[in-house]
Amino acid sequence: MPAAPLTFTARHVQLTRAVLAAVAALMITFSPDHSAAVGLSVFGGFAIATGLVHLLAAVLVLRSGHRWPAVIMAGFSFVLGMAASIQPLRSDTLFFVVIISWAAVTGLVELISGIRSKGTDGARDAVITGSLGLLLALLLLVIPVGFVHEYMTPQGEKMALTGIILGVGVFGGYAAIIAVLQGIAGLTPNAKKAVQAHADTDAGVDRLAEGGHA
Repeated sequence: MPAAPLTFTARHVQLTRAVLAAVAALMITFSPDHSAAVGLSVFGGFAIATGLVHLLAAVLVLRSGHRWPAVIMAGFSFVLGMAASIQPLRSDTLFFVVIISWAAVTGLVELISGIRSKGTDGARDAVITGSLGLLLALLLLVIPVGFVHEYMTPQGEKMALTGIILGVGVFGGYAAIIAVLQGIAGLTPNAKKAVQAHADTDAGVDRLAEGGHA
């Protein structure tokens, strides 16, 4: 008996995005260095891989006429992910410019896509994810690039909290939230299929009942 063909579905898109975001969040969380180099390195890999997922979704999952959001997000993710991966250009300013641009554009596109597809499976998740992208852009906009706050630890060690440390931390927090959101979405049963399965179960029970009364 031939094996069933492998398919790439909306559920796979969500779960893959969840895994990529979780990896980015963990890399930032467990890195003692929250510099622009580390932040851009993590973002670059995350953005390029996420762009590939969007491209696969546009080709294999979405219907014609509904592919434009995924294509736009894939394009921006590839371009800005590549920009973040150019080591000689990595700086605090580039970190904020690249991630604010990416979050604003992809967040707005995903939000609009979710609103336009209201009532369909995945629409609510797209609205939430898009809104979180815009929130990420807003939070990074209000963090001064050159911010420095020096303080002393209880042990008497002089430390400094900088804008780039805050920015990388905010991106890590965003990635963690997206990982949870997309993971829940990918593991939640399809609403339409759940309703149909419930209806089929009820119909089967009714037929059994009718057979018992016959």
